[in-house]
Amino acid sequence: MQHPFILSCGSTIDVPYSYAQARDLSVIFYTYRIGEQEYVDDMGRDPEALPRFYELIKEHMPQTSQINVYAYNEYFDKLLQQGDVLHIAFGSGMSSSVQNAMLAADSLREKYPDRKLVVIDSLCSSSGYGLLVDGAADLRDAGKSLDEVAQWVLENRNRVHHQFYSTDLKYFRRGGRVSGPAAAIGAILNICPIMRLNDEGRIIAYDKVRGRQNAIRRTLDTMEKHAQGGKDYDQKCWICHSNSLADAEATQAAIRERFPKAKELRICDIGTIIGSHAGPGTVAVFFFGDERTAENPK
Repeated sequence: MQHPFILSCGSTIDVPYSYAQARDLSVIFYTYRIGEQEYVDDMGRDPEALPRFYELIKEHMPQTSQINVYAYNEYFDKLLQQGDVLHIAFGSGMSSSVQNAMLAADSLREKYPDRKLVVIDSLCSSSGYGLLVDGAADLRDAGKSLDEVAQWVLENRNRVHHQFYSTDLKYFRRGGRVSGPAAAIGAILNICPIMRLNDEGRIIAYDKVRGRQNAIRRTLDTMEKHAQGGKDYDQKCWICHSNSLADAEATQAAIRERFPKAKELRICDIGTIIGSHAGPGTVAVFFFGDERTAENPK
């Protein structure tokens, strides 16, 4: 199908690359480093890549990096040779790469005066970022113009809620998100922090509970308060996990029971870039709701 413009995003949308291809998305890939070896964020193209990643990070802390201006320049240049481009970037609350994308776009507009290149900060992460891009793809496929889709993204990027919990605080401790003593106590007491993304796309830990079932319940309580329609939520709801499929499936079942009208309860893997900071044991739920705020949920 020929589209009126190219819809582009980063590999951190945390959906399988096959899905991105099926939706005709152009993807720029992030990389990470373990020791002296650099790896590409695989998006499930190699079925062995993610299991290998989780084995490696047991002993070595991975390092992620921004996509630089040069890489964006090369990437956008190739796309602009084909048509107009709308690039929805990985949220600035998680990475400053979007600034490099904007700099590259500025440098290319003189070279391609008859092309349109729009870069938008998604303010989203992981499969929540993917859910926003997916919505944009729906509108593109329905015949909306680049400007119309861009306006929808700006109006809805802060309506994609990111609710998540973790059963393993070790990697959050490594990344400085929780202290060493708090992580040790949490492990002993089976404490799960309940977190979300705020209006700037930054992680906020707003509650903590004991045990997975309570974590799922607290996550769904918050979803019920903030999802469009509450228990009658009837849009897409995506779930992702970092090496915790059983927990993701338990969360999916709980959502299906409480929100029977929810559509497409897709389960995805958290990719290697987000996984570098979250480690194993994280489950996240993404849905459309009211405007995300700076404050903690009531």
